[in-house]
This record gives sequence, C-alpha cells and structure tokens, in this order.
Amino acid sequence: MNILITGGAGFIGSHLADAILERGDEVYVIDDLTTGSTENIAHLRKHPRFHFIHDTMLNESVLNELVNKCDHIYHLAAVVGVKLVVDSPVRTLETNLRCSELVFKLAHQMGKKVFLASTSEVYGRHYENKPLKETDERIYGPTTVGRWSYAGAKAIDEFLALAYYRERGLQVVVGRFFNTVGPRQTGQWGMVIPRFVKSSLSNEPIMVYGTGEQSRSFTYVGDAVWAMMNLMDCETAVGEVFNVGNGEEVTINTLASRIKELTGSRSEIRHVSYESVYGQGFEDMEFRTPDITKINQYVGYRPTVNLEGILKRVIFFYEERGAHAVVSDNSQSPLRVVSK
Repeated sequence: MNILITGGAGFIGSHLADAILERGDEVYVIDDLTTGSTENIAHLRKHPRFHFIHDTMLNESVLNELVNKCDHIYHLAAVVGVKLVVDSPVRTLETNLRCSELVFKLAHQMGKKVFLASTSEVYGRHYENKPLKETDERIYGPTTVGRWSYAGAKAIDEFLALAYYRERGLQVVVGRFFNTVGPRQTGQWGMVIPRFVKSSLSNEPIMVYGTGEQSRSFTYVGDAVWAMMNLMDCETAVGEVFNVGNGEEVTINTLASRIKELTGSRSEIRHVSYESVYGQGFEDMEFRTPDITKINQYVGYRPTVNLEGILKRVIFFYEERGAHAVVSDNSQSPLRVVSK
C-alpha cells in the first residue's frame, strides 16, 4: 500500500515510517518541521520507498495530491508539548483544528482510511487516581487557562472524526496516546523523560515541576506504533476510540530518582513552581493512567517494554549522541521497533 504520515518527521511519525517501510509499503511523509526534524528521518532519505514533502498541511493542493495517491492516512501532525501549547495558543488551535478538518474532508472525498492520533489530554483533570476508560467524562479547567487549549482542540478533532464516520461513512480510527516515549524524542517542549535524562547525563539539576507527586504512565514508542498499525488493519476498530498506553504508574519524583540512579548522575533534584516555567494560572492533572482493556480486546495489544526498559533505551540514545553515563543494560538498540 501507499501510506501517508502527516507529521512524519516527528518522534512518533518517524518510528511509524520505519515500521511501515519494514512491512514493505510505500511511505509518504508531509511535515513543516515546526516540531519535527530531518534528523529523525535522515536514515530514510535514500530509501527507495520513502518520500518526504517539506510543506505545511494547510497547502491544500499538495495535501490533495498526497491523499489521492495513498491508501491509508496516519494523521499525527499537531502542535505538541505543554511548553509550546502554553507559549503559542493560536498556533496550537489553528494547526490542530484546521489540519484535521482538511484531512477528514479529503479522505472522505477520496474514500481513504484515517488513523487520528489523539491524546490522553482529552480526559482533562481527574481527581481520582484510577485507570481512565474511553467512555469516562472529561474534566477541564476554565477557558482562561491556556493549558487546556490543546486538550480542547484534540477533543474537537475526535468529535469531527466520529461525525464524519457516522454521517458520511469515513473509515476512521481514533487512538489516545498516553505519554509516548523513546529515542528521538526531544525535551525541548517539556517532555519529561528526555528532559530529565539530558540533565542527568550532564550532571545538571533535574528540574521537577510542582510537588513531583503527580503520577504518569509512559508508553514505549514501539508499542504505540504496533498499536496504530494493528488498529488500522482491524475492520471492527473503525469508528471507535482506543487508549494506547501502559498501565505502569510512577510519580515524577520517583521517575527523577530512577533516572539519576540509572545514569550514575551527580545531579541535584530540584523542585520549581509551575508558574516559574509556564506563567501564572497554570493547571496540571494529578493522575493519568489508561485502562487498556478495550484495545487488548480488539487487537490483542499488550505493552512489551516497561518503564525500566524505556528509560534504558532513552539513556542509550542520548549516550550515543555524545553524553556520558553508565547504564546497567545497553543490550538492545533503542532504534528497534518492538514487534509482538
């Protein structure tokens, strides 16, 4: 098949391109490189079945041509990262809404199947520590708090995707990613694991925002890629929403300590206020862990890499880029997409 990946020069998109090429398909990537990087796809540029288009998705004539020639569309392009969302709310909303609208419209017109990459952010701020189900309510803060603009935009993307499915028959699958992590991810826009790892390897202070008692679960990028591809191949998944994640939960304080231990770092762990990083009025969620029962029932999804394995792969990746630390197990290349 011919496969289109929007935002394919990004962290997740580049790993997806690896796996699809390995399967034998043709890959077309469109990316404006706002948060993506040519470094992520440098190893693919000479591949005979890989095609990179450096352009904005809002160039409808270009996107029209790509959708027309491709069979499946993985729509990953979005403004991501808490820091970027808070600093650039207009770009967040325009990009995440207008690009999705255009993808759905063209895919419907040409009869193409779409995977929409959504986010656990759509659940908002839950106060009870329990695994989140796809049918759980969404609890947001006020519109005066820019933190929630990304969550709101992605929720609208989901509403629009499902409306196209119900009203116009668009073949679409929605996946909500829970903190996908792995090699090639940058901490530039606030992603916590690469940020902690780079600080730790450099023996610089590890900056924990807030109390550090907020908890998260982290998903290895290879598991997320496997989930996307198998959901797209599952006919009964059309018109459905799925959590894509790992139920292993950890507090940010514990995460910082574990990374420091794995790297043998001399870094100090410091706590700073959210306001000092994101400005006044920032809100965060205390808990965010997925219930992955549904995706397991549909495609047999089970995470294959635990938190320890994720951290070692990310540390290995940054060591290879010139940092120095000791990791207890570097036996597996982090660039490998885990198969199931």
